[in-house]
Amino acid sequence: MKMAHTCVRVKDLDTSVKFYQEAFDFEESRRRDFPDSKFTLVYLTLPGDGYELELTYNYDHAAYDLGDGYGHIAIKAENLETLQEQHKAKGFTVTDLKGLPGTDPSYYFITDPDGYKIEVIR
Repeated sequence: MKMAHTCVRVKDLDTSVKFYQEAFDFEESRRRDFPDSKFTLVYLTLPGDGYELELTYNYDHAAYDLGDGYGHIAIKAENLETLQEQHKAKGFTVTDLKGLPGTDPSYYFITDPDGYKIEVIR
């Protein structure tokens, strides 16, 4: 077995696709439109990685209530500090570098247009 994808529901599909492409260089691997059922699925992958992030767009749906159960997805990056500075320069919502108690900084969080947290780790 292996992981296939993670789904997040988005309010504005174009804005979300643009965010993931600009922030992390995600590429659209496929798109499935279901106009009769009023939803579209967009699958994004990182270059060289088969794992997919599925963006689900339900037509005319208001913003989603993320509740308190969702934590985050994580993306590994070798150039952590450089990527964080690029994210800040693009105006994305980004935290300072953090570390677990007693450890050196090794991650930060960025927030997507729908409020989902993405942990960027070394």
